Amino acid sequence: MNTQSILSEIKKKKLAPVYLLHGEEPYFIDLIADAIEHTVLDDAQKGFDQTVVYGKDTDFSNVVSMAKRYPMMSDYQVIVVKEAQNLKWKDDELLQKYLEQPTPTTVLVFAHKYSKFDKRKKAYKLMEKAGIVLESNKLYEDKVAAWIVEQLNASGRKVHPQASALMAEYLGTDLSKIVNEIEKLQLNIPVDKEITTTDIEQNIGISKDFNVFELNTALSKRNALKAFQIVDYFAANPKSNPMPVVIGSLGTYFTKILKYHYLPDKSQTAAAKQLGVHPFFVKEYEYAARNFNRRKTFEIIHVIKEFDLKSKGMNVGHLTESGDLLTELIYKILN
Repeated sequence: MNTQSILSEIKKKKLAPVYLLHGEEPYFIDLIADAIEHTVLDDAQKGFDQTVVYGKDTDFSNVVSMAKRYPMMSDYQVIVVKEAQNLKWKDDELLQKYLEQPTPTTVLVFAHKYSKFDKRKKAYKLMEKAGIVLESNKLYEDKVAAWIVEQLNASGRKVHPQASALMAEYLGTDLSKIVNEIEKLQLNIPVDKEITTTDIEQNIGISKDFNVFELNTALSKRNALKAFQIVDYFAANPKSNPMPVVIGSLGTYFTKILKYHYLPDKSQTAAAKQLGVHPFFVKEYEYAARNFNRRKTFEIIHVIKEFDLKSKGMNVGHLTESGDLLTELIYKILN
């Protein structure tokens, strides 16, 4: 089952006796664990029939003992084990025995965050058989913008592709952080208004004119004046525009330009799918590919890798300030 299906079942009070929520992306794990913790029982029932413990503070003897109890004031008792990755899973024999015949009135949740559960373990197979297992995977960088659009559309909101791309570029893959910013936008922007880059600038604090997104666009057009204006802005605001983010964005952008060069089908739909971008942006990659041929694009990617090392203190030479490094990098890209 996927996240939305599980949440839908929880809302209908169609509950499993055990949930294993595991993986590298904590957002979906927290989303489901919180839904169970906050919606299955009302406030009066929670005092009698809900227990929240942390993996580092408990063991399987305690967890299984609680799970075998019956509810006092409701149809279910809820036990949520947060940070379950800190349990001593090598000592899970008691849990294995419990999972062979779990208490039907208990909802036992393991929130195992930041890593995947070992699927070879007997406990995994038993939880998969007895209840619900969700593997929460991190979103790839090129999927974040689409996920932002999906979240806003689910709330009846429209967002311009440039606005979602700008958010994804600056907020990265931290979904909890992204959701907080989405909520901010929903509070401050009318439901019937499309969210634009101006809204992003005003509500999230990302400059719509001086950001890595606009730097890439300026480079694609070989607009040196605009590119160096943006670099000067970055140098004056290093905390808002850290070098690793800028260089990472440039690397990704020119890698996609190179990929565009080799696409057998350069139609808008096919190119958008292969590049992992919204169709709105395909024209920009087409334009960039005309300005940077294959050989030059290869050279640029090599230069970006070189300056990535320099930004980390290797072979820096006479350039020590991040602003100077970035200025030199942009000069080499354009010449």
